[in-house]
Order: sequence, then structure tokens, then C-alpha cells
Amino acid sequence: MLSTLLVLTLLAAAALALGLLIWARRDRAFASTASVAEAYDRWTDDQLLERLWGEHVHLGHYGEPPQRRDFRQAKVDFVHELVRWSGLDQLPPGSRVLDVGCGIGGSARILARDYGFEVLGISISPGQIERARQLTPAGLPCRFAVMDALALELEDASFDAVWTVEAGPHMPDKQRFADELLRVLKPGGLLTVADWNQRDAAVKPLSWLERRVMHQLLVQWAHPEFASIPGFRRHLEASPWGNGLQVETGDWSRATLPSWIDSILEGIRRPLAVLGLGPRALVLGLRETPTLLLMHWGFATGMMQFGVFRARKPGP
Repeated sequence: MLSTLLVLTLLAAAALALGLLIWARRDRAFASTASVAEAYDRWTDDQLLERLWGEHVHLGHYGEPPQRRDFRQAKVDFVHELVRWSGLDQLPPGSRVLDVGCGIGGSARILARDYGFEVLGISISPGQIERARQLTPAGLPCRFAVMDALALELEDASFDAVWTVEAGPHMPDKQRFADELLRVLKPGGLLTVADWNQRDAAVKPLSWLERRVMHQLLVQWAHPEFASIPGFRRHLEASPWGNGLQVETGDWSRATLPSWIDSILEGIRRPLAVLGLGPRALVLGLRETPTLLLMHWGFATGMMQFGVFRARKPGP
């Protein structure tokens, strides 16, 4: 028994060391939108994130104050909390909703199934879109397309609501991103945004240590830059498509913070989900662990903030 435990401990230590070595020597630095698509194609093809986290790549909502709950259920709760906070639950069934950065479609399917919306989910990743289509039941008013959020192939004022969760950090041009979100939104339509944001430099510039951590958060997951909450609000309100738009914001850092540690613990709670994919999956999981821990540190210390944004586009 002792020898078996020792062997397992040594194997785990070796895998962790290998994962850290890969993390230290390789990154996924942003080069272009194509590099974002490639990163998400790999994550989708690996199947590891879906096996561990289910259909939702985004964080979970644990309440205020946060309470212990199942990680996957917290992700579902996040969608419903954001729907209520932003007022989307007041839209009638049949409303057209655009999900920008839809991942493998978890949120889009909830919006279609539970609220009766007609949802179009878009992602830069062909792998994500293919998997989203595979997971979507026939008859659900939910479709998906490969599209660049900075150049949406959609008509002006064609959606009753625009929804985007944790997509902004991948956008190299935040103003253009804001412009495209608002361009396709109808007058009177609702905008809902939830994103990882960095602390506003006007409040407190990053320290030397924070700059080092920030560098890793950017290069490990194909992020060109994080906007601040006030910064992205200004982009939305300055958009020529906003026509006097007034944006309300909130900070959900506390309610979402347990997600980062839960993201790691899922590998312990669901070991077969990892081991069933073979030894490479274990190394891939360990390779992501340092970045998840840095994300937790960033949000716990206030260097990072989870910003939510809501607005109704003024009428003509």
C-alpha cells in the first residue's frame, strides 16, 4: 500500500514538474485573431476543458456573499444572474440575441431553452463552433457561426440584445469591439457584457510584481490587453453607434472568485475525466494550473476585476 502511494506521489510530482516546465518555456502570446482561434481550437480538440468544466468555459457565480456550490451549477447560475441583472429576462420570447464569443454554446443554449430567445452564437474558433453545433439539440432556436467579433458579418440594428461573456480580453482593438457590439444592436435593444478587467491605472498603477503577473496572464491565454471597467465603459459610451448611450457597471469579482480554485479542484473531483484522455491530458491540465492560480491571485488582490456592463441603446 505504501509503495503504491509512493509511486503515485512520484508520478504526480513528475507530471507537475513537466507541466511547470512546459508552462515556463511555452506561451500562447497573442499575435493576431488567428492565434486566438488556434488556441481555442486546441483547447476544444483536447476535450479536457469540456470534460472538467462542462459546456461553459466562463466563470461561475457563487452568490453574495459567496457560498459553496457545485462548480458546473455555479456556471449555470452565472448565466441566470447575468440575465436578471441586465434585464434580458424582460424581453419577450422570440427576441433575437447575439452571443459574441459563445464558446461551445453553453450560455446560448440556456438563453434559447429557458428564455425562448432566438440565439446566434459566434466564435473565431471553427473547433468551438463545430462542437457547439454537435451539443445543440435539434429544434432549439440556437445556431452558430464562425465570425470575427471585430468585423461582424451581420446587418446594422439586427438584434434585440447583444450578449458577450469573457471575450473582450482577446480583442486587440477595444473601441472597435465596442462599436461592433453596438452596431448590430437595435435601437431600444439591450447590451450585456461580462469580462475580466484590470484595475484602472488612474486609481492605482500596477506594481513591479503585478506587472510580472500581468505579463503571464496576457501571454499564457492569448490576451493582447485587459481593459479596465471605466475604460471599456468609456469605449461603449464614445461609440458613434451608441447615440448617447448610458452604461451601468458592476464588479462581480467576489461572487466569481471561487471559480479559479474550483477550476483546479475539478481535476481532483473528476479524475477519470482527465485520466480517460490519457497521460497527455494530465500534463495539459497541470500546464494550465499556474495560470489559474495567478488569475486567482490577481482577482483576490484587486489587480483584476470581474466587470459587468449593461445598457439600453437609445431609440431613434
